[in-house]
Amino acid sequence: MNAADFHVVLGAGPAGTAVATELARRGHGVRLVDRSGAGEPIDGVERRKGDVSTIEGALTAIEGAGVVYHCVNVAYHLQVEVMPGIQDAILGAVETAGARLVVLDTLYPYGETHGQVMTEDTPWNATGAKGRMRAALDEKYLAAHRDGRARVVLGRSADFVGPGVLNSTLGGAVFPGALTGTDVLGLGDIDLPHSYTDIRDVAAGLATLGERPDGDGRVWHLPTAPTRSTREIFQQIERKVGQPLKITIMSEPRPFGPFDEVFIDSYAELFYQHTEPQVMDSTAIQETFGIKPVAFDATLDDTLAWYRAFLARARH
Repeated sequence: MNAADFHVVLGAGPAGTAVATELARRGHGVRLVDRSGAGEPIDGVERRKGDVSTIEGALTAIEGAGVVYHCVNVAYHLQVEVMPGIQDAILGAVETAGARLVVLDTLYPYGETHGQVMTEDTPWNATGAKGRMRAALDEKYLAAHRDGRARVVLGRSADFVGPGVLNSTLGGAVFPGALTGTDVLGLGDIDLPHSYTDIRDVAAGLATLGERPDGDGRVWHLPTAPTRSTREIFQQIERKVGQPLKITIMSEPRPFGPFDEVFIDSYAELFYQHTEPQVMDSTAIQETFGIKPVAFDATLDDTLAWYRAFLARARH
């Protein structure tokens, strides 16, 4: 297998794992790297332990790769301090190795949009520390591409949802309570439209960008189903589980369920995402590369099935 066909995914959280799984399904050679190198076996995927916080560690992790996927993340309270160093290491490694770089990105650089639909042309107006940090990272990635030092493409996602997704506002704070009749958390104004991206669409979008160098040098919004309000989603879940949800509304940041005080204190600057509409448009990637997002009804069915199995394992 030549280097162009070998793909290395950095970070084995839900996104990195989904990307590695999708790449293997497409027939690529795949290595999945994180700090432990452990985890459930994935057909066609080599797991490796690695530390990408230094350029030396990143070079070892991506050895032999034609395409590298940066899906590494750290705890919210560490992001501003830690993520720039990880970027320097990974960007330096791909520059040295000559590999293409596909970056999983967030909507944070846009900051408050006052309900305007977010497209790839939306201005980057973040005022919070995390949003400014992400914007600075993205400028650095795109500058490296413009300067010919590396071939880079960015894929932005809305809030994750889907099988295996726990730490999301539509994850561990919602589905277990929906299935057990206990508390379900709603943040801010749940009647506002709010985009959620199926983790499998994150994987499909990033894998496609990894296969298509003609998309390099810019930001793409990853495939995302049409936006609806969180309340509408809760009502869909109620119909699927056959019982009303016991919804607790968090109108301002405070610890709740899986979100402890450390997380909430760090997340507070991003709470605007739940007090104004969050509508992400992914028309560009869908039309350019012919990718259709998973139907949201199927997302909920599959996520509920995953959580049923997850809760059953936890009981034993």
